Amino acid sequence: MSSRLLALGDSYTIGEAVPVSERWPLQLAEMAQAQGLMSAPVDVRIVAQTGWTVAELSDALDSIESELDIPWSLVTLLIGVNDQYRGHSLARYQSDFAQMLQRAAHWAGSPTRLRVLSIPDWGVTPFAREDHRSAAQIAATIDAFNAVAHEVCERWDVRFI
Repeated sequence: MSSRLLALGDSYTIGEAVPVSERWPLQLAEMAQAQGLMSAPVDVRIVAQTGWTVAELSDALDSIESELDIPWSLVTLLIGVNDQYRGHSLARYQSDFAQMLQRAAHWAGSPTRLRVLSIPDWGVTPFAREDHRSAAQIAATIDAFNAVAHEVCERWDVRFI
């Protein structure tokens, strides 16, 4: 029986500006298969789009939910950078993220098959030079968003990477 990987997220998950073969969910599936952690062939489904917030990912999932048979061998969630970028409050992010985590856990079938990835610090990228916020400000708010996600994951016993 083949393994199935569901990767949920935004531009980081879809691999904005990188070749398809270099998208991290595809690399993860390849490495997991090579190490015998997932059986071949690995069916990878990426539900992600550049610019999505948690709420926008949730809306997109509403429209395809019937296509996402359960359970998946592994579900990953990397979302929140656009919530941070757009200046959403931590309280709003916590609420939206907790709801999304519940949905992701449903598709995983078990918290042991769900991984949440921390939001990378985009303040060190060339894109940040065009922003009015300093690299330190961006890093501080990314850290705060990651702390919220980590706390929610701990409550649900989900591994936060």
